[in-house]
This record gives sequence, structure tokens and C-alpha cells, in this order.
Amino acid sequence: MSDLFWLTDAQMARLEPFFPKSHGKPRVDDRRVLSGIIFINRNGLRWRDAPTAYGPHKTLYNRWKRWSDKGIFARMMAGLAAEHGETKTVMIDATYLKAHRTATSLAVKKGGVDA
Repeated sequence: MSDLFWLTDAQMARLEPFFPKSHGKPRVDDRRVLSGIIFINRNGLRWRDAPTAYGPHKTLYNRWKRWSDKGIFARMMAGLAAEHGETKTVMIDATYLKAHRTATSLAVKKGGVDA
């Protein structure tokens, strides 16, 4: 599958300082797992729909969940933004901006201006 996303060596080098230390059993390939997480999020796929090249979907989900709960991805974003002089990061993901089908008529019903 040629449409897969893979992090480059330069991108991995910038991300590695933010990785948590491995305790006990070594983690599976960070590049493969992070590339898979990015691919899933970019394409709005379910974890089960992850291409097999990224490994088991359960591994992708578990890493995403564990690192999200620990704030590792947030630290990555803040750290990468700080390198460019940005003081805060704003991200909008359309999958969380859902509107009810009647939302377009709410302004008219509540006395708003009709466009």
C-alpha cells in the first residue's frame, strides 16, 4: 500500500526527546506505531481499520491511549511549538465539531438574524 504514512528519520529525531523511558519490556517499534496512529487520525479511521503494515490495531490503540492519558502527546505538541516561538497550540479536529441537523435553523427560531 503506497498511500501509507511513515515518519522520517528527521521527524523521529525531533520526537524522541519527548518519549517516556521504557520500563521493563522494550516497546515495539516507535516509528511504526506513531506512524500508524497519525495515519488513523489523519484519515478518521477506526482502530480496527489500521493497515497491517502498522502492526496490530490493539497495539496502536493501547499506545495512543496510554500516552494520551500521560500527556505525552500534549508535551510533544507544546515542545514542537516552543521550538518555533509559539506560546500555545490551538488544534481543531472536525470529528468533534458535530452539529445536529436542526442547528442551522436555531438562530431563526430564537430570534436571531435570518441569513
